[in-house]
Amino acid sequence: MKSTQNKPPQQTQTLFFFFSFQTLSAMRRRLSAALLISLAVLFLFASISLHLSRSSISRSDLVTCYPIPSPTSDLIRELQSPPSIHVNVDPISTVAVLLPDWEILVIVSPETPLSAGHHGYVCVFQNNYTSDAKLAGILPSRNRTAFYCLMPRRVKRLRPFLQPALSTRLHHINTNKHAPELFRWTFLVYESFSTVDDVVLFAKGLNNRPGVNRPPSEFRCVFGDNAVRTAVTSSSQEVFRCQHPDLTALNDAVNATTISLEIVEKNQVVPSVAYYTSPKRRRIISGSDLIAGHTQPSHELCACTMVYNVAKVLREWVTYHSRIGVDRFFLYDNDSDDDLGHVVRQLNREGFNITTTFWIWPKTQEAGFSHAAVFGKSLCKWMMYIDVDEFVFAPNAWSQAPAPERHMLKSLIPKEPDIGQVSILCNEFGPSNQKTHPLEGVTQGYTCRRRLGRLQQRHKSIVLLEAVEHSLLNMIHHFQIKKEFRSWQLSMEEAIVNHYKYQAWPEFQTKFRRRVSAYVVDWTEKVNPASKDRAPGLGFKPVKPNGWEDMFCEVRDERLTMLTKKWFGSPSSSKMVWQS
Repeated sequence: MKSTQNKPPQQTQTLFFFFSFQTLSAMRRRLSAALLISLAVLFLFASISLHLSRSSISRSDLVTCYPIPSPTSDLIRELQSPPSIHVNVDPISTVAVLLPDWEILVIVSPETPLSAGHHGYVCVFQNNYTSDAKLAGILPSRNRTAFYCLMPRRVKRLRPFLQPALSTRLHHINTNKHAPELFRWTFLVYESFSTVDDVVLFAKGLNNRPGVNRPPSEFRCVFGDNAVRTAVTSSSQEVFRCQHPDLTALNDAVNATTISLEIVEKNQVVPSVAYYTSPKRRRIISGSDLIAGHTQPSHELCACTMVYNVAKVLREWVTYHSRIGVDRFFLYDNDSDDDLGHVVRQLNREGFNITTTFWIWPKTQEAGFSHAAVFGKSLCKWMMYIDVDEFVFAPNAWSQAPAPERHMLKSLIPKEPDIGQVSILCNEFGPSNQKTHPLEGVTQGYTCRRRLGRLQQRHKSIVLLEAVEHSLLNMIHHFQIKKEFRSWQLSMEEAIVNHYKYQAWPEFQTKFRRRVSAYVVDWTEKVNPASKDRAPGLGFKPVKPNGWEDMFCEVRDERLTMLTKKWFGSPSSSKMVWQS
């Protein structure tokens, strides 16, 4: 064996560099592995820390509000600088109301800027739980944007409920523990409307019994934070009227002045989400007509109704009544989530005149109709109050007419100058063996009705808006009118309303689970079982009764079916003109 000491110097140097290269390569491999392991450990540590720091947040909130970074090359950058969700910003100026079913309506203050599209907002609650904010609509008073938020389960256990903050998903808000309490829907001033002469307020929780209204002297209107007060002149149902304030006494800008009611005896101001609008600045929702400037109504006859998810039947209802004399339609949208807006825009493009008012408030049909009586007074001489499932026709006078004519409805109104309201009796139709909504329309699909005595029948009205009493008191479809006017009831031979009340079960169930009258509760609740709004024999459970398709069928009545087929049917097909 030869010793390395005997090797020439050049060989020894070559061997040394060989072993050094091998050693460095091994070290580099070990360093690369160590770096990868370090990065993996760092990522795992960051993920665990992120999870532990948000242990109080629900799983769904982690997904929507605090996205966990993915293992990409951006990880080091995110660890070096905090992501934007941790940037503290001031919450958006809002006020919030607790509605039924733990739903919260968050209303943005006037003139508050929001991002285009109204997407990406969340509600941040008092324990930092969050829920997505869904756009609800634009409120008529001051055109304020409103969002829906569902109250998280763990927030429901807290007391008291505090108003949530509205923020974007990209920012973190430290909720204010001293935020005001959440307003309750059952005790609230929720809307206001200014006329030239006075202010109309709409409030829940003050007149709660049918036919029993507290005297106006028990209340005062309160304007702004500096508490300018005026006398209340009328108190009826949910509608209150009071005098305009002296604008020079308001320290706030007039366009940002809140308005509420004070209960004088208790020295208590009712919570309010309403704003006062000077009559000089008030314009109709469409922006095309200045209310205060009208001297004579521009339309002879209008129609008003409150709607919820009626997109599939609206075209039939509008087409029919427009062809027989309705000049303009006012829809009070009670939070529809179908394709109503698209259908309305399409009908307006086709030449129909429809104005939609977003009326989110639960069980406020009477108040909505009172609002319409004031809102439409300078635009319409007469207002017809019927629902979208109701069709007016004159069996004797119109049956032989080859086509609908614009004077037909107006011909039902007597010419006497002291007639302030015309009442029309109703026939109630049943499911007529329909299992789903008839594609050709309700007038074609439902042909069998109940046989009702005269005293059992409901009626709908055409009202002279000038004759409506100052209190705006109404029983959904007829108003209290001034003493110098009288009501006129048409005979069933002169006119009738076909009320398609009991439709195919899916349609009926949707309608009656969402009653909108102030005094009629959800039909599934065991309250007021004798109400005429309840279906006879149905009970309180939302379960389809056996034989529903054949119920309420005592008289076969196809008079309007044949008339609309003649007027609106296609000669070349079985389709009606309102079918797509």
